[in-house]
Amino acid sequence: MVNPAFAQTGGAGFGLANILPLVLIFVIMYFLLIRPQQKKAKAHREMVANLRRGDQIVTQGGVIGKIAKVKDDNEVEVEIAENIRIRVVRSTISQVVSKTEPAS
Repeated sequence: MVNPAFAQTGGAGFGLANILPLVLIFVIMYFLLIRPQQKKAKAHREMVANLRRGDQIVTQGGVIGKIAKVKDDNEVEVEIAENIRIRVVRSTISQVVSKTEPAS
């Protein structure tokens, strides 16, 4: 029927050969997904921290305007048309179109 040599296996140990694929998957996920996302988030934080009055910006909602006043750490006042200003949360600014020169 069944040969005893085939019925006896070497044991299903939890060795290096079983862990290696999981480690490789984690390393690939880190370099393809996690690391680039962290770099992008860091660049966005730096961009938001360096906002100044006069910078032309684009919000995540697509509103284009010029920073009229930096109110506090969390919000800025943006002029979207002549004498029309809105308050915007800093983290919703997605892009700086043109930077102003720092005051001397």
